[in-house]
Amino acid sequence: HLIAMIGGALLLGAITGCDRNPLSGSKLTLANYNQIRTGMSKAQVENILGPPTKVETKDMIIFQKTIYRYEDGKKFAIITFKNDEVESKDTNLGTT
Repeated sequence: HLIAMIGGALLLGAITGCDRNPLSGSKLTLANYNQIRTGMSKAQVENILGPPTKVETKDMIIFQKTIYRYEDGKKFAIITFKNDEVESKDTNLGTT
């Protein structure tokens, strides 16, 4: 019983640890960022970079604008979608 309790506690710690910092083991690298191309879907971006740290959505008159912000310490990437397609991107990755 004690081993099961310890294993459960370790699993719970791992799960809650992931919830607190979704970018631990961050996919926010210059190589991954460089794979992001105009026209990609949100799902394609998330397959490469993982879930965003922050999401902001604005309903414009004829389209929806969504901004995904990825943060890992001082590193960041911003991916802007028009409807469900990448329109633009910005980052400070690769700067010294």
